[in-house]
Amino acid sequence: MENSILFKNARIVTMMGLIPSGWLLLEGKTITRIGTGIAPEFPTAQVVDAQDNTLLPGFIDLHVHGAVGYECMDASRESLEHMAQFYAQHGVTSFLATTWTASRVQIWDALNQIAACQGQINNGASLLGAHLEGPYLNPVRCGAQDSSQIRRADREEALGFLDLNVIRLLALAPEFTENQWLVTECVRRGITVSAAHTAASYEDMEQAVELGLTQTTHTFNAMTALNHRLPGTVGAAMDFSSLNCELIADNVHVHPAVMRILLAAKGSDKIILISDAVRGAGLPPGSTYQQDGRTISVTQDRVNLPDGTLAGSSLTMDRALANFKHASRRPLEEIWQVSSLNAARAIHISHQKGSIEVGKDADLVLVDENINVQLTIAEGRIVYQKGK
Repeated sequence: MENSILFKNARIVTMMGLIPSGWLLLEGKTITRIGTGIAPEFPTAQVVDAQDNTLLPGFIDLHVHGAVGYECMDASRESLEHMAQFYAQHGVTSFLATTWTASRVQIWDALNQIAACQGQINNGASLLGAHLEGPYLNPVRCGAQDSSQIRRADREEALGFLDLNVIRLLALAPEFTENQWLVTECVRRGITVSAAHTAASYEDMEQAVELGLTQTTHTFNAMTALNHRLPGTVGAAMDFSSLNCELIADNVHVHPAVMRILLAAKGSDKIILISDAVRGAGLPPGSTYQQDGRTISVTQDRVNLPDGTLAGSSLTMDRALANFKHASRRPLEEIWQVSSLNAARAIHISHQKGSIEVGKDADLVLVDENINVQLTIAEGRIVYQKGK
């Protein structure tokens, strides 16, 4: 039995519910058997005693820019490798490297490097492709994005990006007529489209949904708020059943009570936890770095521009799930999919990833009762083990 790992004495969260005490066998990159009770003998398998910890599907982060001093806009293999290795330490088994608003050349270089590095990364999470966040946004909701580089969707530029065949998720402001052709084109190519950094009204969102938009980017942040007479982007996000809602569950970008409200409106199958982590994630508090000519500061729980504007986050996906679990007041076996399956469904890879099922990729994370990561396996490879 080549490259096989047997988990025993594990709480296993599956599509059919929680197995309170069970075992799981992976062979190569695939989950091949799952059972309850005492594990059978597989003489050639490496044995991992889970010690009653919980085995979850590996976390999938669809919206993450960087970490530990690196970002995907560096357009370097070294940066992507360091990022992937840091993410694996926090339970992430696959991710989309996320760009931001910049010049055509900078975005082009970043996308090309992401394309070159797609797939398994040594001791790290697998790189699924790119998430293009910007430059086709609304400057009035720019947040920490460079407003001087925000523009409408030029066909030559945008089609050039799409033709690299690395973009899986594209975020834009759907209220602009010049951007709406791009929604249709992405849908035609099987690329998911999300409303981001937008001043879209409820009616604008209704039109965008009809065109094929299916997601909202870091919901509640950098979008038109809910008003009882003007539902706005947030109202549409909560109302339209077809929309998945990204959520930065760091207790800074969104209050825990608002997380509960979103969960009540959408259900646990329509919320996608993201980190939106940037270069400062994983750096010690008090660190600073340069971005677009601005000094970015890292404090205990946030990343800020000099004027106090949030500039992404320092969040990790294990903490995001722990925070959301605490906010939701629900057990892990009821909300687990917010960190894995919902993301896989959103970018059309749930046949392969996102849940613990026989035949799917062996993307797994073992966590304790406080969702501290003990071990991470990406496509059958142990990419992180606590204490080793």
